[in-house]
Amino acid sequence: MDFELNEDQRAFADTAHQFALEQLSPMAAEWDEKQFFPKEVLRQAGELGFLSLYTPEAQGGLGLSRLDSSIVFEQLSMGCTSTTAFMTIHNMVNWMIASFAKPEVTEHFCPKLVSGEWLGSYCLTEANAGSDAAALATSATKVEGQYILNGAKSFISGAGETDVLLVMARGAKGVSAFVVPANAAGVTYGRKEPKMGWNSQPTRGITFDNVAIPASYLLGEEGQGFTFAMKGLDGGRINIATCSVGTAQQALNQAMLYVQERKQFGKPIAQFQGLQFKLADMVTELVAARQLVRYAAPKLDQQDPEASAYCAMAKRFATDVGFAVCDQALQLYGGYGYIKEYPMERYFRDVRVHQILEGTNEIMRVIIARRLLADGAELL
Repeated sequence: MDFELNEDQRAFADTAHQFALEQLSPMAAEWDEKQFFPKEVLRQAGELGFLSLYTPEAQGGLGLSRLDSSIVFEQLSMGCTSTTAFMTIHNMVNWMIASFAKPEVTEHFCPKLVSGEWLGSYCLTEANAGSDAAALATSATKVEGQYILNGAKSFISGAGETDVLLVMARGAKGVSAFVVPANAAGVTYGRKEPKMGWNSQPTRGITFDNVAIPASYLLGEEGQGFTFAMKGLDGGRINIATCSVGTAQQALNQAMLYVQERKQFGKPIAQFQGLQFKLADMVTELVAARQLVRYAAPKLDQQDPEASAYCAMAKRFATDVGFAVCDQALQLYGGYGYIKEYPMERYFRDVRVHQILEGTNEIMRVIIARRLLADGAELL
């Protein structure tokens, strides 16, 4: 088994690294402080294909594997965790429309989603349907060639600033997925939530009050929405695990520089064995997390029957490790890690939510254990 990146993957990584260095990193602290959603930078990301990494080529995307996409997201997240996380959400919306919508719908929406002219939000979570996604109550009723949507969604990334909503709603045959223009009549947005992190992207609730959309805006067939949502979440778990790895890597990189420059008791603190042990554990666990993510991603590409369990394992482990590494990197900075002049406290705040979204890490453990205990299941 070859763990090295091939030539194409290195080229993708280099391009993403350069974009992160030039366009994301210099502004990340300001976007965080001002809670600014960088639409123009996102459009620039679209021009490079970063908003359609695994969208099929037939719909204008790059058609990359989930592994290749993960390599790109890791580099981008080293520049700005929050903005990259939004890119992963947009990628999921773009991919779902390109993969499951009717041809006339993909022709209308995908070119502008691919370019970044339009941005997308994924609308699954509700106040009483978080971990229990199957319990969602937003309804879709078919009336005279249209669907009428009623209900509310919570914690929607980009809401109020995006142009396209991918909405999961319950109809006569179960949960279905719909494309909804963000400015459709009857769509209203709640306040922008004040958050601990992820401040370069707005988070709001959305209310749907008799929102009418063409019947053709249904993805796939009625009742297939939950299947689409679970497929989206498997990929989303790889994506958010990757954002944790990339952020933690950047935190470790900066901590390495700091401990070699910071002196106490007449020598750099990097020379103290206790800190060396801490660094050794940080990098060991980070490498293990990266490799688990890169092991799970191809299983999703290959539609392995155990892909969901491996995506859950990767998400659980990488987001826990990512947070722990950022926490320890902040500790190595001492008091300086706690003030906003340095990026450590932002890394810490931004990665904390990764243990909650795309399925909490407690739910990841449930998924893993159920597969492990299933009759005949072998996770090797």
